[in-house]
Amino acid sequence: MTVFSRIVASVLRLPPPRTAGVSVERDLVAEMPDGAVLLADRWFPLDDAGGRPTVLIRTPYGRRVMGPLGRLYAERGYQVVVQSCRATFGSQGVWEPLRHEQDDGHATLRWIAEQPWFDGRIVMWGASYLGGTQWAIAEDAPDSVKALCLQVTASSFGGSIVYPGGSFALEMAVSWLYQLKHQELGWRSVVRSMLGARRAVAKACDVLPLGRCDTAAIGEQWAPYQEWLLHSAPGDAWWDPVDFGRRLEGVPPASLVGGWYDLFLPAQVADYERLRLAGRPARLTIGPWTHSSPGLFAESVRDGPSWWEERLGSHADREPRAPVRVYVMGSRTWQEFSAWPPAGETQQWYLGRWGTLGREQPAESAPDRYHYNPHDPTPAVGGPGLNMATAGRKEQRRREHRHDVLTYTSPVLPEDLTVVGPLTTTLYLRSTLAHTDFFVRLCDVDEKGRSHNVSDGIVRVSPGSVEPDEEGVFRLAVPMWPTANTFRAGHRIRLQVSSGAHPLFARNLGTGETLATGSRMRSADQEVFHDARHPSSLALPVVRLIGEQPLRVAGPAGSLG
Repeated sequence: MTVFSRIVASVLRLPPPRTAGVSVERDLVAEMPDGAVLLADRWFPLDDAGGRPTVLIRTPYGRRVMGPLGRLYAERGYQVVVQSCRATFGSQGVWEPLRHEQDDGHATLRWIAEQPWFDGRIVMWGASYLGGTQWAIAEDAPDSVKALCLQVTASSFGGSIVYPGGSFALEMAVSWLYQLKHQELGWRSVVRSMLGARRAVAKACDVLPLGRCDTAAIGEQWAPYQEWLLHSAPGDAWWDPVDFGRRLEGVPPASLVGGWYDLFLPAQVADYERLRLAGRPARLTIGPWTHSSPGLFAESVRDGPSWWEERLGSHADREPRAPVRVYVMGSRTWQEFSAWPPAGETQQWYLGRWGTLGREQPAESAPDRYHYNPHDPTPAVGGPGLNMATAGRKEQRRREHRHDVLTYTSPVLPEDLTVVGPLTTTLYLRSTLAHTDFFVRLCDVDEKGRSHNVSDGIVRVSPGSVEPDEEGVFRLAVPMWPTANTFRAGHRIRLQVSSGAHPLFARNLGTGETLATGSRMRSADQEVFHDARHPSSLALPVVRLIGEQPLRVAGPAGSLG
């Protein structure tokens, strides 16, 4: 056991090591069905006497960077196989995101099964794309796969991640292609690219048409990015081969770790709910993290041995934790629930005149108006992005002072109000354009007037997607990121309404042109109605906590336990 691994294990609060001696075999060769050779490293305890489960990690981001984790897990009694996905870090083949992971994943499982060191048990681990490689084999995994650890990832990549609400996750796409372009350069170039990533990505995201953003970021077109732009229509069959969540009945037991400010969260929570409905063993952990938070990584590393030991029966005397464990922002407490969403009461909070938000249905009032100009797109300021510096919980006052953002604020709360679960905003709207976006953001406003974002939602409107009445007013339901937040006594609840969050989501140009080639821009005049006939409202899933412990009621949300 090295000094470094001892320090890291202490920082991550890992269980004690079972062995001090660890070795590694590098560049192991696994041949895929099409003849491509993929390379892997195997970390293992030196006192290996057989009976060591294999942790499989398949990654496009390099084997060597995973070495410290391989050592940490090997010190705790596992052998760890870290394999580079095809066309990355010495592995052969052509890079097509997620397109080969099903065949390559199953071929890798067969290759492991043939090795003399294999004891018949495989568990898997990994976040984001590494989670995608787990989902790729999950529907028809062999019996040898005993458990999955899926962090900030989802079974379906297209509509839920690339096109949330029908919009386009521009910053995610450009950030990812920038990372992949630079990751295999020498370490000096990698460091320089990382230092310049924020500016390069921001500059590229301002380019129109979007089909040129990849060239602006990395100096050349990136084929997967171009394909994403071409296949933006809802239900496009091009995405079907990378939808790995259609059959869940045989998915191995899965532990899912997510973050309240992660772009994968809505799809990941939906995966958890569908796994439970399919009768599969699963648990869910969500913390106050973005996609790249150090705290998320630490929780993910701890989650592995905890879940594997439970599923492999290594500590049968331990009582399993509750299926759902979430960090409640505001109160800053971890809470456990027996179901998601937890039992609670759905409260309607209505938008009203003069920017009010309250429990009473609104009386007659004129609509509020704002002007959205895509030449000066409304900035995101936090939210579910990939960039750790710009994503997450951010102060909102500068954004809220813009002319293209409406705010609706509650009175000061006389007591704590805890919200845990999915949220939806229902708006009654009218627009001068048939092509436009509506973005909503829930905020927590403290005693000093500081506003911080809690949850977002966006929907792209196009002809046929809404049904205007004779006056052109239409009803729009905007699903939002699930959350857990205690609005403290003395705080206020605020809802923002706008028409964009650039560059988190690509600005709507207002013309209906295709994503790849559109460059003409039209401004939109938007109206938000909040009267007796048009009761725009925010639905909050309110949960009552008893002291520091929640009501652990397994019943459905909607009935307060």
